[in-house]
Amino acid sequence: MNKVSNVFWISLVIASAFVIWGVVAPVQLGEMMDEMKAFFLDTFGWFYQLSTTFFLLFALFLIFSKYGKIKLGTEEDKPDFSRPTWFAMLFSAGMGIGLLFFGVSEPISHFAKPPMGEGGTPEAAKVAIRYTYMHWGFHAWAIYAVIALVLAYYKFRKKQPGLMSITLLPLLGERAKGNIGTIIDVVAVLATIFGVAASLGLGAAQINGGLNYVARVPNNFTIQLIIIAIVTVLFLLSASTGLQKGIKYLSNANLVLAVILLIVFLILCPTGFVLDLFTTTLGSYVQQLPSMGLRLTPFNQEQASWIQSWTIFYWAWWIAWAPFVGTFIARVSKGRTVREFMIAVLVIPTLVCAFWFCVFGGTAIYLEYFEGVNISGQSLETALFFVYDRLPFSGALVIVTLLLISTFFVTSADSATFVLGMQTAKGDLNPPNFVKIIWGLFLSASAIVLMLSGGLSAMQTAIIVSAFPLTFVLIMMSFAILKDFRKEIPGKRANKKKVKIEKTADEPDPNPIQ
Repeated sequence: MNKVSNVFWISLVIASAFVIWGVVAPVQLGEMMDEMKAFFLDTFGWFYQLSTTFFLLFALFLIFSKYGKIKLGTEEDKPDFSRPTWFAMLFSAGMGIGLLFFGVSEPISHFAKPPMGEGGTPEAAKVAIRYTYMHWGFHAWAIYAVIALVLAYYKFRKKQPGLMSITLLPLLGERAKGNIGTIIDVVAVLATIFGVAASLGLGAAQINGGLNYVARVPNNFTIQLIIIAIVTVLFLLSASTGLQKGIKYLSNANLVLAVILLIVFLILCPTGFVLDLFTTTLGSYVQQLPSMGLRLTPFNQEQASWIQSWTIFYWAWWIAWAPFVGTFIARVSKGRTVREFMIAVLVIPTLVCAFWFCVFGGTAIYLEYFEGVNISGQSLETALFFVYDRLPFSGALVIVTLLLISTFFVTSADSATFVLGMQTAKGDLNPPNFVKIIWGLFLSASAIVLMLSGGLSAMQTAIIVSAFPLTFVLIMMSFAILKDFRKEIPGKRANKKKVKIEKTADEPDPNPIQ
């Protein structure tokens, strides 16, 4: 037990109190969370917008800056994983379940109720795809990339424990190792628990929705509870095998299944329409990225509500996931340079996510606009299966999708138990199994409590509230690493001053003492 830190015990007490409250009084917990959600969305929407834009600008700065050649490790370190495996781990940990849950449901929802203009029109279709790109594109991956870079730099180059608090040493000094550091790490742990628990809840709901759609399995809380229980056993077994076995093999399996599903779906869908839509919306997404990323509507409450429910929620979700995904990406990115790392984590996943959403969401829009199929009227968890029903080989597509959701479910939870174990076991890269098992059980319990307390709304509240204090920590981390980068590669002014001092030292003294 001496391997665990105070962060473990404090986080455990708070998480236990939340779970007990949810079990004893789920209605009261749900009501309180609704009030908190409304308060944070109404009061701090601007803060989430500005913060997320900051991370994107900072990521772009690092790519083009002189700091790009700094290595995440010693000069002799080589990457632990091949690029294909590395990319597979990025997707499995970072976006997994969400790609399947929102792949159809988000674009078609925006098409029916767009953030601006009239729904159901060609312009609404382009706006729907473009905003989906934004929610899953450069902004999201910039958050992950910056935080993962900071953690990897201090772990592999500075040889510090892999803790959020340690990355603030340049700003806080030794206080980062004291009580302030403990508070920072507890905030990161709680945000991770709620962020991942929300994803597990979505995964269970979609698995249940798929089983209901194809096999008439009842779609209710009891079935979702059984699904969570089964998957919990699977990911705890996987977590006990370690990073090099369980997560690695599952990540590669996820990538293969996802690629197969994407290719088959692309062949079966209206391919020409989808590719045309992808080309035109990708260009307009890049062109309008600045205005979209900072858009708020203080004079239009209906549009303001849309931005809060979608955009602000997503920014909070990615921030809440940042300690989890960032720690995991950092762990598997040893030996990469800053520039290679930032380009890979920021650009490649954005392009793949954009293509994924255009293929699946574009097909749904095509079916609704040209063929009159009411896809937007379906629930979020069943919209994808409703689209499958209009395509050939729908049964095979459903089976592959349910299998992929399950493996993404297991991998995300498996990765989260590793990260939570690491954060609460003094930064140990191989946390004890009992710590991972405890956090695995709490992840599942938290997902169940959120589902009991209000479903998707409760999940959104937990994410938005837990992300708020964490955002300040992440911004501080960005300035901390910049301070250390400047020490490694001084600016021109510092170099000129150094040269001047050296020249002065070499010149003879004009007035030597006799």
